[in-house]
Amino acid sequence: MKVWAVSNQKGGVGKTTTVVSLAGLLSSWGFRTLVVDLDPHGSLTSYFKLEPDTIKNSVYNLFHDTSQKKPNIDPRTYISPTSFDGINILPASTAIATLDRQVANIGGMGLVVSTALKKVSDEYDYVLIDSPPMLGVLMINALASCDRLIIPVLSEFLALKGLERMMHTIEMVFQSRKVHPPCTIVPTMFDKRTRAARDSLQALQQKYPQQVWASYIPVDTKIREASRQGIPLTIYIKDSKAGQAYSHLLDMFLTENSAPDKHPVAS
Repeated sequence: MKVWAVSNQKGGVGKTTTVVSLAGLLSSWGFRTLVVDLDPHGSLTSYFKLEPDTIKNSVYNLFHDTSQKKPNIDPRTYISPTSFDGINILPASTAIATLDRQVANIGGMGLVVSTALKKVSDEYDYVLIDSPPMLGVLMINALASCDRLIIPVLSEFLALKGLERMMHTIEMVFQSRKVHPPCTIVPTMFDKRTRAARDSLQALQQKYPQQVWASYIPVDTKIREASRQGIPLTIYIKDSKAGQAYSHLLDMFLTENSAPDKHPVAS
């Protein structure tokens, strides 16, 4: 099982879109996929038609039960199916916004997600984590769990300043892990018609030449349409511009790593 965290300390950069789009591709290509929502906004949870304000079993319950040292915690208790074959979700409830205050002084809380995922490692080929846009116990869990880090970044200069903070955070966390998973910066919402976008992309490539993906996710109105329908873009309209870009991105990831064997899902 491979675990990929999609993270950035700046909001609105396309984290949830990236998680959903890659999950849609992975599932349609025959990979058993789990998505994990660690963002208090619950956008990923809402995308799959679950309600963060009222959901009963969520990642919040996983953290709460762990902090209470409940025995024999089964992560499957908190995982829900989606309406898409091959995609399950560990959803968020709005209550996770209070986790830092509740569990900050309890030892071992930075490894809650990692521990839970190990218990279901035989059931999924890929796990995609939607991280919160702030440093805290939830982001620490995402970074501590992942085999690969994906950082969506808007093609604008203000986003580049935010990226500096994110790279500093990554370095701190990965130093404590004593491992450095591969990190890929993915330019998002790129509009090649504007000079500002082209200049910011060039600046990004110059500053992080080893980490920046050679291509980009273009501006695409189909992303909004797919979100409104609650369908992954890569399933909703397979030949959309952004969908094709995500397909190329996933191809690169799977080529870099020996992908797990596919497990056909029910149709």
